[in-house]
Amino acid sequence: MKCLLCASWSLTHICKACQNENLEPSFYKRKIRGNIDVYSFYKYKEIEKLLHTKHTDLGFYIYSLLGKIAFSRFAENFSLEEEVVSLGVDEHVKHGYSHTAILNRALRSEQIHPRFNKISAGSSDTYSGKNFQYRLLHPRKFQVRSFREHYVILVDDIITTGMTLTQAVEALEREGKEVLFCLTLADAQK
Repeated sequence: MKCLLCASWSLTHICKACQNENLEPSFYKRKIRGNIDVYSFYKYKEIEKLLHTKHTDLGFYIYSLLGKIAFSRFAENFSLEEEVVSLGVDEHVKHGYSHTAILNRALRSEQIHPRFNKISAGSSDTYSGKNFQYRLLHPRKFQVRSFREHYVILVDDIITTGMTLTQAVEALEREGKEVLFCLTLADAQK
């Protein structure tokens, strides 16, 4: 097959040279609710075309690769004495897979234990392409399924306004859980 970025022949969807040159993650930080850190590995514009593959069959391979490059590396270097779980925000399946579940699974390590389908939106509204006002008027109504661990890392693919993550944090806090921080693949803030 041909590399999606440079069109050279490759055994993977994105060749090793392009992975090294174009997909080396950085670390961007912002806060939601004034007290929760959100760390992102890329700026949205850096990987925009790759992010749009989540609506296609190709997205499974792209998100798996990005998860390995960014989330798995992060998990290898993460250390905390307490037991920590990671939860993908709203891991419902579209196009045969859940992109947030793929990213969440990439966090699996001795320190981080991914749990799946533990927080999901009670509302079918989607925030993709919607403005802040729409998001305020249409809360996601997150529901949390029981799990024993106390400390949580929340995982999502993109942070734009921070509304989805804020609502997810609040739902977890109502259940007595503590969100340590959030991880996203990309930050859409300019």
